[in-house]
Amino acid sequence: MTGRAQLELDRNQYLELEKIGLGAFAPLDGFMDEATFHSVVETMRLPSGAVFPLPVVLDVSEADAERMQASAGVDLTYDGEVVGELEPRDFYSCDRPAAVRQVYGTDDDSHPGVAFFNRQKPIFVGGPVRLLKRASFDISADELTPDETRAIFAERGWQRVVGFQTRNVPHRAHEYLQRVALEHADGLFVQPLVGHKRAGDYTPQVVMAGYRALVGQFLPDNKVVLGILSTVMRYAGPREAVFHALIRRNYGCTHFIVGRDHAGVGGWYGRYEAHELTRRFEGDLGIEIMRLHGPYFCAVCDGIVTEQTCPHQGSDVTHEISGTDMRRVLVEGHQPDSRLMRPQIVAAIDGLPLFVED
Repeated sequence: MTGRAQLELDRNQYLELEKIGLGAFAPLDGFMDEATFHSVVETMRLPSGAVFPLPVVLDVSEADAERMQASAGVDLTYDGEVVGELEPRDFYSCDRPAAVRQVYGTDDDSHPGVAFFNRQKPIFVGGPVRLLKRASFDISADELTPDETRAIFAERGWQRVVGFQTRNVPHRAHEYLQRVALEHADGLFVQPLVGHKRAGDYTPQVVMAGYRALVGQFLPDNKVVLGILSTVMRYAGPREAVFHALIRRNYGCTHFIVGRDHAGVGGWYGRYEAHELTRRFEGDLGIEIMRLHGPYFCAVCDGIVTEQTCPHQGSDVTHEISGTDMRRVLVEGHQPDSRLMRPQIVAAIDGLPLFVED
C-alpha cells in the first residue's frame, strides 16, 4: 500500500460526515459497507439488529475508488482543507433500480429521492470515519449538536422532550401539532431539516425566519428549543419517518411526532403509512412515537381540527393545510388565509429568497 489518499467531499457528503461524527446517526460510526447497506435496504436493520431504515453511503468515482484502494487511509477534505478521516474497508456497487424500489417503493426517476440516489457516483466506500472539523456554512450557526441539546434539556430539567421534524415554513397545522405536544411534555425541540432539498422546497433562511417568528411570538420560548438538522432530505416517506425518529432520539428527545404523510412527496405514500411502519418497530426505537392526525381548518368548527375531533371531514366546509398549498399561494404572490398561516409568519419571511432553485 502507498501513503494516505485524499478525497474531496461535496457539501452533502461533508454534512453526512459531520452527522456521523457528531452522533446524530448513531449507532453508525462510518459510511455503510456492503453488508450493512444490504441489511438496511432489505430489513431496515443494521447487521447488529438495531433499527436503521435508510442507507448512509459515500459515493465516489471509479478512479477515486481505485486510488483509495491502494492507500493506507484517506484524508477527507472540503474546499482543500482536511475535515475528516476514513478507514476504507469496502468498495462496492449495487443494483440501483432494485435498491430504490425497496427504499422508496418506486424506481420512477420523477421521485426526488430516487433521482438523488441515481445521480450518485458509481462506487460506494464503506468504513469508519473521524470528524476533525465541524462544517461552517451560512446555516451552521443555527445547528446544535446532540451533546448540546442533551445539555440544554438537562439544564432546563426536561424529562419528556418531543421532537418535531419539518422542512416547511410553519403554518397553523404545524402549530396545532406543536401545541398538542406541549400539553404532554416538558419541552419541544423543533428541528427543521435544511440540507439538500428538491427545487421548489423552502430555503433554510425562510424556514428559520418563520420559526423564529412563531416561537418568539406565539409559543412559550422557555418551552421550545429551535435548531436545524443539516442533512439530505430523502423524501422516503415511512422509512424516513423512522429515520427522523432515531435522529431525534440521538439528540435527547423522548418522544417524536409522526403526522400525516411524514417525509412524503407528490402522493407517493399513503396518508398514514408512516404511522403503520413506526408501529412495526414499537418498543425498539428508543423513543416513543406520537402518531398525530393531520390537522385541517373547519369553518363550522371554526378552528384547526382533525378527523378525530371534527365530524365534517371531506365536506366543503373544511380546508386541508399543507406545505404544498402554502407554497403555491406564496408563489402566486397571494397572502395566505390568516386562518391557515399567521400574517406575522408571512411578514417575517417577506423579502427573503423563498424557494430552493435547480
